[in-house]
Amino acid sequence: MINRLNKRVNRVCWLLNFSIIILVPLTGQHGASKGDWSYWGGDAGSTRYSALDQINGENAKDLEIAWRWYSANYGPIPEFYFRATPLEVNGVVYTVAGERRAVVAIDAGTAETLWMWRMKDNPRWEKSPRRFSGRGLAYAEIDGKGKIIVITPGYYMALLDASTGRLVLEFGDNGIVDLQIGLGFDVDPVHGIDPKYGLITHGSPPIVVNDIIVVGNAHGRGYYPKQKENIPGHIRGYNIRTGNQLWIFHVIPKPGEFGHDTWEGDSWTYTGNISSWAPPSADPKLNIVYIPTDCPTGDYYGGHRHGDNLYGTSLVALDVKTGKKLWHQQFVKHDIWNYDTPTAPNLLDITVKGKRIQAIVQATKQGWAYVFDRRTGKPVWPFKEQKVASSDVPGEKTSPTQLFLTWPPPFELQGITEDDLINFTPELHAQAIELASKYRMGPIFTPPSLAEAPDGTQGTFVMPGANGGANIPGGAAVDPETGIFYVASVKGHSVIRLVNDPEKSSMRYISLGPGGIRGPQGLPLLKPPYGRIVAIDMNTGEHLWNIPNGDTPASVKEHPALEGIEIPATGKNSHAGLLVTKTLLFSGEGRGGDPWFRAYDKKTGEVIAEIELPAQTNHPPMTYMHNGKQYIVMPVAAAGHPAELVALALPDKE
Repeated sequence: MINRLNKRVNRVCWLLNFSIIILVPLTGQHGASKGDWSYWGGDAGSTRYSALDQINGENAKDLEIAWRWYSANYGPIPEFYFRATPLEVNGVVYTVAGERRAVVAIDAGTAETLWMWRMKDNPRWEKSPRRFSGRGLAYAEIDGKGKIIVITPGYYMALLDASTGRLVLEFGDNGIVDLQIGLGFDVDPVHGIDPKYGLITHGSPPIVVNDIIVVGNAHGRGYYPKQKENIPGHIRGYNIRTGNQLWIFHVIPKPGEFGHDTWEGDSWTYTGNISSWAPPSADPKLNIVYIPTDCPTGDYYGGHRHGDNLYGTSLVALDVKTGKKLWHQQFVKHDIWNYDTPTAPNLLDITVKGKRIQAIVQATKQGWAYVFDRRTGKPVWPFKEQKVASSDVPGEKTSPTQLFLTWPPPFELQGITEDDLINFTPELHAQAIELASKYRMGPIFTPPSLAEAPDGTQGTFVMPGANGGANIPGGAAVDPETGIFYVASVKGHSVIRLVNDPEKSSMRYISLGPGGIRGPQGLPLLKPPYGRIVAIDMNTGEHLWNIPNGDTPASVKEHPALEGIEIPATGKNSHAGLLVTKTLLFSGEGRGGDPWFRAYDKKTGEVIAEIELPAQTNHPPMTYMHNGKQYIVMPVAAAGHPAELVALALPDKE
């Protein structure tokens, strides 16, 4: 009997890895509570706001490194890109580490490791896409006891005791739920779903709302998928106590469901993706969870999935108890630009023309910040339907129109013309025009084209591109006291070149990649700023200020072609990770920037303080209060510098 029990425990441990989830009845739009940081985004509404004010404009310059926690030993090889924003509850910081996604608890004041849990290697882990440490965890309380919920690269969900790191055996199968079960495919107990149907995993934490865990998913990157078939990223709800699946929402509607007619032919039977790879947000009081979605398979060619493809590239509001759709908004019809909804939506209350609105804001790669009444989905400011160019790629059938946001104005450049190319000197501008002439230029929603098009061009500029506009490394934050929305943005473009390559993919066309091209003499192709932070008053929709994210890169400032030319601060081609407190806006430059952490005046964007870090920030920071001291913690890493958490605090008073 004991031997059988031991074997069962060993089997469960073999099946595990990690991911976390939060279960705390917060209000969702008023920021992190009680000096803790118990959600990935600070609170259920992903405000990334804390009312802590020990660190303020007068003393921020005095911040110093209080502790460092190193992750290099938590995996087979060190990570040099650290995507996890940690949690902190009751004096304990919870994070993930290493490509096996170990869950680690550390002391909030000293960084001493308290416990660690991870899953043993298994075939699911070995073939999983997005095999990295993940973007973080979630915290929950059941009968007053803290729990950690984890989603592993192999797509298992585990529930851990927050004080010990041990599996909560009453949950699922001795603490574990196999998330591949329940998607509509046969699941092998060891190998999972047959790869011929595609691969599925998750990197972001789920969210718990009123005792229900809402789980999203992610797939391999869709720039050049191996096949047109993939697993749909259906959204599911689970009981926090038992792990039982309660409901499923089909992101690709089945026959008889709303939106099924937006999938022509039999494309709904094999098309996949439309995952919610970015974290969701929720309003526990309204009992609503908000799901940002990906585009369908594949990112740049939709010839195997004609139609508008609902619910691709959308924001979907679900009743958390039933999974029933309450409202939705599709941002891009028949997405072939990789304009997946890339950030957690932000909840805040605003007053527009004297009317108080419980709002939700969704920042996008397109450079728009869409604002809705989060109860009804009614846009606060209207869209307009506008004709866009059609595709000449064989087999493609683009939507003749797209929705354009009328207000607020875009926070990033949309589309490319010759006037947008680098012009520090007339010679550089002429060279940039010559480089760009090989490719198609045009407004936003100019469709991708062939690498060898009949007109002689070699692809199409997509602006913003795959890494442009807003994205998860920076995203957005809001101040619930003022209604101001802060968003990090990158002026990043892609050049999409479609090719037919039967050896690499069964799809008719795939992209050679989402990257852009360098400008003349190795300089950036476009005018600055290359990265920025924008403040928008969501009570009016007006832009308050716009500042570059950091100084001018040395590769630009010291370039021989620019000798003697005064170059203003251009910002870096990187997403600033944002945190808002009662007193300040905080940000690191992000991956690709320099290792500086800054405090800004929230009203003006003026730099209040600069603190040098051991390496670049990779994802947004968080803050908490512990033993009377406020800490700001962020993940940092760089080439040659393994991932670590760095905590800043004010020096102790003598």
